[in-house]
Amino acid sequence: MSENMVQAAVFAIVTGVIGLLTYLKCRGHGHNQQSQNKEYFLAGGGLTWMFVAGSITLTNLSTDQLVGMNGNQMALLAWWEFAAVIGLIILAKVFIPIYYKYNCTTTTELLEKRYKNKHIRAVIGMLFFLGNALIYMPAVIYSGSLFMQTMFNVDIPLMYIAIAFAALGAVYAIFGGLRAVAVSDTYSGVLLLTMAVFVVFLSLAAIDFDFSGIPAERLTLIGAPDSPLPWQTLLTGMIFIQIYYWGTNQTITQRAMAAPNVKEAQKGVFAAAGIRILIVPAIIVLPGIVSFKLYGDIGDIGDAAYGRIVGDVLPLWLTGVFAAAMAAAVLSTYNSLLNSATALYVCDIHEAYINDNPNVVRLSTWVTALLTVLSLVLVPIYQQADSIINLLQQLNGLLSMPILSIFVVGLVFKDVDARAGIAAVIFGVLMYGSLTFDFSPIYSSWHYIHLMPITLAACISFALFVNRFVLGQRAKFAWGSDDGVELESKV
Repeated sequence: MSENMVQAAVFAIVTGVIGLLTYLKCRGHGHNQQSQNKEYFLAGGGLTWMFVAGSITLTNLSTDQLVGMNGNQMALLAWWEFAAVIGLIILAKVFIPIYYKYNCTTTTELLEKRYKNKHIRAVIGMLFFLGNALIYMPAVIYSGSLFMQTMFNVDIPLMYIAIAFAALGAVYAIFGGLRAVAVSDTYSGVLLLTMAVFVVFLSLAAIDFDFSGIPAERLTLIGAPDSPLPWQTLLTGMIFIQIYYWGTNQTITQRAMAAPNVKEAQKGVFAAAGIRILIVPAIIVLPGIVSFKLYGDIGDIGDAAYGRIVGDVLPLWLTGVFAAAMAAAVLSTYNSLLNSATALYVCDIHEAYINDNPNVVRLSTWVTALLTVLSLVLVPIYQQADSIINLLQQLNGLLSMPILSIFVVGLVFKDVDARAGIAAVIFGVLMYGSLTFDFSPIYSSWHYIHLMPITLAACISFALFVNRFVLGQRAKFAWGSDDGVELESKV
């Protein structure tokens, strides 16, 4: 039997087992017309803490991280994972009690209830929707296809692999809803983390645990001003990026909102934080650092580093297992993005403006199909990026701080007109875009992360200014309450 046949056979068996286990766990959980939203988008509120943790972990951890961060070939990017722990703690202690108090299906539903206006929910929901459609989904499909192409060293065109991933991910999202996504995430996550840790040890063994010859800037956790992550950014925009991503991003928080109660959701988030700090930093930087010693610098290999080193250090039969785990990670992130984007469209836009009682499964099928086609159309654009992870973080800034500002204003103040919030979001997107891309006069002197707290503060100030001096309303400080009464802590 040829090497490719062995790999393909193992890949098919492992993938089939994960699919079977997911089916056995999820069968019997049907949904009627009245409960379609909660069942399809929040698994009927039935995710235990283990599945919350597993789904959060694997939704975030995919090839865009494993490929992109290892492609930078430096320890510095581990800070993204260390800082994520803070974001997860804030999600557990601050945002989860509020989402459960307001019985939210989407994070943007909180905005509608705080601002008492459906239009702000629709605007922010559409921004999240476009972020998934134009940034995250094509990036995940591209990076996953690149990994498979590189690890197996095959001549199959990258677009063919991308089409296979997109089609299979769409099937999961359409027929299983969030329950199937979360369960398959957890089973796949155990496999992926185990295999990724094994790759770390085999990579280190390949250089006899000897880091000599690797430049100090590749090993340090203190970033120089010209590095991808200068140390000063840890004190400026990093924390706000994490609050946005873990606390308000529908794709992540949807898992935490699908538990039976606040306590179960918090247990799942804390478990995900433990995985994030104990396991993830090593698997997203050490193989890349080793690849520098084995193959050369980023200019020679770049985002292909991880796939190459995995293919070189793993025994033949295990490459099929690892390929199945990575495919599961790609599918997990992709179908999670599909499910959350569909939830945003159905709940925030379609039900509000077109039909308040649609057939959720049928409508979601059409939305999923359109998003899948769009993802594939954009894959060639992401092939042109020098570093997929750095591009993603920069593009993410266009939406993250303007959106976070509206959550902050809505939770910290009352009597703020929704029109002021919408104006602030538009202002923030234009401001950040004008400051961070290469047509900006300060593009070469300011790191994009430094500009995030500036954008956040500017958006909050702009919203309050418009509210007071244009719309004639005076905002009142009232943290997380409807009428100035503080929320009770739910733990």
